[in-house]
Amino acid sequence: MTDRVLVAPSFSRRDLLRLGLTAGAASLAGACGWQGGPLQPLLRGASHLNDVVGEGLTSYALAPQYPVSARSADKDFPGYVRSHPLPPVDPGWSLEVGGLVRQPMRLTVEMLKALPRVTYTVKHHCVEGWSAIGTWTGAPVSSVAALVQPTAAAKYLRFDTFDSGYYNGWDLKSALHPQTILAYAFNDRDLTMKHGAPLRLYSPVKLGYKLTKYLTKMTFTAERPGGFWEDQGYPWLGGV
Repeated sequence: MTDRVLVAPSFSRRDLLRLGLTAGAASLAGACGWQGGPLQPLLRGASHLNDVVGEGLTSYALAPQYPVSARSADKDFPGYVRSHPLPPVDPGWSLEVGGLVRQPMRLTVEMLKALPRVTYTVKHHCVEGWSAIGTWTGAPVSSVAALVQPTAAAKYLRFDTFDSGYYNGWDLKSALHPQTILAYAFNDRDLTMKHGAPLRLYSPVKLGYKLTKYLTKMTFTAERPGGFWEDQGYPWLGGV
């Protein structure tokens, strides 16, 4: 088992343009309960355009990292869950990885911990406007992809959970970003239920609603999946 500590380069002009295209008024349509009023059709159209353009411009630029001393207090990391209460974790839990792959498999946390390990201290961004810094540890999604061998037809990933039907989809390029991981630890300890135990998706280049907690399935698909919030108008790419 090896650790990789990632170093962030400076943002290029193209990266800043990408950020500008995927931010702004369209993103507000899904934030804080505001649905856009009479501007809703226009904002949804702009959001869709942002997704189309952004998907083509998704880059491998790395998010900045911070010293461990910069971590936020746990109270500054609000927990979000749809199920009240959450169902207990199945003692036989494992992550089902399948779809358009040559070697479908089920992976336990112990199996994921045996893969190359990424640890980083980064800033978490929520669509509601708050941010906080924490340390996450997990297996790169790219390492799991190498195990299951996606076919040429696979363009997207769908992530499902045991949290009341919550799910979302990612483009494959974003999912294979070096900082996209299947996280099993937070701040040097195993994940708690508050933060998505036993396993959650994590990447500092996406907004919080894209970072699916309580994972049960990871499915490679040819067609773009929706998402719990995305189906209600949130930007599909959800980049920061």
